[in-house]
Amino acid sequence: MKDQNFLGELELMILLAILRLENETYGVPLARELSAVRGRDVSLGSVYASVDRLEIKGLVKSKLGESTPERGGRAKRYFSVTAEGLRAVQTTRRVLTGLWKSLPSREGDLA
Repeated sequence: MKDQNFLGELELMILLAILRLENETYGVPLARELSAVRGRDVSLGSVYASVDRLEIKGLVKSKLGESTPERGGRAKRYFSVTAEGLRAVQTTRRVLTGLWKSLPSREGDLA
């Protein structure tokens, strides 16, 4: 059986946010999107640390855009989800959905 590496909560949210922003997004809009969806601040540093891990795993790829005078000559780093990243999102969704559906019915139902 192939060893599975399931996505952590923030990793999954980052992949979904990149997809929601139609790929080719960079750090600031990504952090804003995550903050809006989560209802609490998400630091830019945690976004970049997570995206770096996702890139090492082959789930995200990045490219540098053009340098701009507004950013002091620094280029933006744009992110997109790879085919492997999309498969990881789908696998995680399938596993989580299966877990939710397998919960017994209780008062104050969680599902």
